[in-house]
Amino acid sequence: MSFSIYQQIVEQKDLAGSWEMIKSCLYGPPSGKLLLVILLVLINYGIESLKWKIIQSSIQKISFWKAFKAVLSGHAIAFNSINRIGDTAGRILYLDEGNRLKGAALSFVGSISIIIIHIVFGLVGMTYMRINILDATHSLEGLSLFWMTALMSILTLGVSVLILLFFRLSWLIRLLEKIPFVAKYRFVIEHMESLHWRFLTKILLISAIRYVVIVMQYVLLFGVFNVTFDFLDASALVMVMFLVLMIIPSITMAELGLRGSISLQLFGMLSDNKLGIVAAAVGVWIITQIIPAIIGSIFLLGIRFFSNTNKE
Repeated sequence: MSFSIYQQIVEQKDLAGSWEMIKSCLYGPPSGKLLLVILLVLINYGIESLKWKIIQSSIQKISFWKAFKAVLSGHAIAFNSINRIGDTAGRILYLDEGNRLKGAALSFVGSISIIIIHIVFGLVGMTYMRINILDATHSLEGLSLFWMTALMSILTLGVSVLILLFFRLSWLIRLLEKIPFVAKYRFVIEHMESLHWRFLTKILLISAIRYVVIVMQYVLLFGVFNVTFDFLDASALVMVMFLVLMIIPSITMAELGLRGSISLQLFGMLSDNKLGIVAAAVGVWIITQIIPAIIGSIFLLGIRFFSNTNKE
């Protein structure tokens, strides 16, 4: 995959000129957009911290700063796990020991909200792409309109069921309680039955706002690296890319090649600046994934240090 990306970049016309343009963008007027992208990272994780703080409020009141550290710590652990499944393990370290299992169960609510938002916006992006982008000269390799329609139908059905279960968590919990192993730990999930639909709607809206911020980061980085798109075209394709990344199992640490490949496939339909497309994918990965993971690792070291100090 990485070799394929390299090959496509090398074959780009006027590669040297594109590289010089990218370097000038980093230090010229577009650098303002880069600073805005970095600012949006703080807003991005700030929104996620607020959401997690609100979700956990039913079992434990925590400060925004503590929630912020929890989110970044979770991100650091998730960085090395498939599809971020280790995220919750890092976050619940900031809860009292008696609340950690309940906190993990509540984090499931936040995870479902993220999946719903990714699918809904992804479907919007796919619909826009099919109507306004795909034509005789712009097509996706290996995906015909027939199979795209089939995929969209399956996703629509799936997200409809997911939304129903999200707002009717009590149904899901009653179903789970019929499993003997789960029934033994009913106390962990029983409080989720009382979550009001207004509370769940708030969580969903916060997830949607964060999603829009992340899309904006990607679109802005295209401007930084001189990849010119119509705003709606770029936003729709970013939504489709996020949906694909969510569906395909991957480890964040090794996700860069996948991001680059998908980016070239999607955005390559509208731009010949392949180096700029890959640079934007790498930029988003470093700014939104690597740097927060490093900061989260520092927070985790702090927890370990104070834990060892208390034992002594």
